[in-house]
Amino acid sequence: MILVPEWEAPPWVRCFTTTRSGGVSTGAYESLNLGAHVGDELAQVQTNRQLVQSQEWDTPPLWLGQCHGTDVVRAEDWPPDDRIPQADGSVTVVPGRPLVVMTADCLPVVACDRSGTVVGVFHAGWKGLLAGILEAGVKALRRRPQEILVWIGPCVGQDSYQVGPEVRQAYLAADDGYGANFQADGPGHWKFDLAGAAIHLLARLGVAAVTRSPWDTYLDVDRFFSHRRQGPCGRQGTFVWLAKRSLS
Repeated sequence: MILVPEWEAPPWVRCFTTTRSGGVSTGAYESLNLGAHVGDELAQVQTNRQLVQSQEWDTPPLWLGQCHGTDVVRAEDWPPDDRIPQADGSVTVVPGRPLVVMTADCLPVVACDRSGTVVGVFHAGWKGLLAGILEAGVKALRRRPQEILVWIGPCVGQDSYQVGPEVRQAYLAADDGYGANFQADGPGHWKFDLAGAAIHLLARLGVAAVTRSPWDTYLDVDRFFSHRRQGPCGRQGTFVWLAKRSLS
C-alpha cells in the first residue's frame, strides 16, 4: 500500500507514497484514491484517508486544495479541521504534523534539511514548476540551499510524457538549460523529462542533494494512478512528517 523512499534524510524524517492498492474505492478510482476532487464518492475517499492514518501523527494531514500554483503554507498557520488552504506546498517544523500532496503523474517533491528540523512537500506539474513552486518551496524552508535534501517521488517518466512545442518554448524562454530535458518525438512533439527539469532547477537554486525515485506512474498500471493514462482517475498521496524524538 505504501512505498518508502531511500534518500539521505535523517531517520526521524518520515516519508511515504501510497499506491493505488488497499482502499475501498471502485471503478476508475480503484482502490486507494485519496483525492476528494476527482469525482469519487466522498465517503469512500474519507475511508481511504483513514486507512493511511499513522499512529505517529498528532493531527490529520494538512490536505491542500492544489491548483498548479506557487503558494506554500506553513502548517503551523492552519489548525486541524480549519479550511483547506489553496496551495501547492506546505512546510512545518512541528513534530507529529503530517504534510501531504496528491499526484497522478505530476511531481511530488519532498524536502528536509540535513539536521531534520524542517520538512516540506510540494506539488509540481509542468505549469507549477515553470511558475516557481520549487523556488517558493526552497524559500519557505528557511534553510541554506546547501543544507536541503530533496526526494522526487513517483511521477510520469520522459518516455511516457509527450508535450507540444508551446511547453518546450516556454521552458527554453525561462532557461535554455532546460533543453536537455526535451527529446524530439516526431514533428511538433517532444518527450519531456519533468523530474529532470526539476533537478536542473534545484541545482540552479543551489540544491544539489536530490534523489529521484525509479517509479513511473504512467507505465506501472498496477501500482499507480495516472491521469495521462486514464482520466478521470484517483490520486496517490506523498506524506512527510517529523517523528517525535526523546530528549533523553
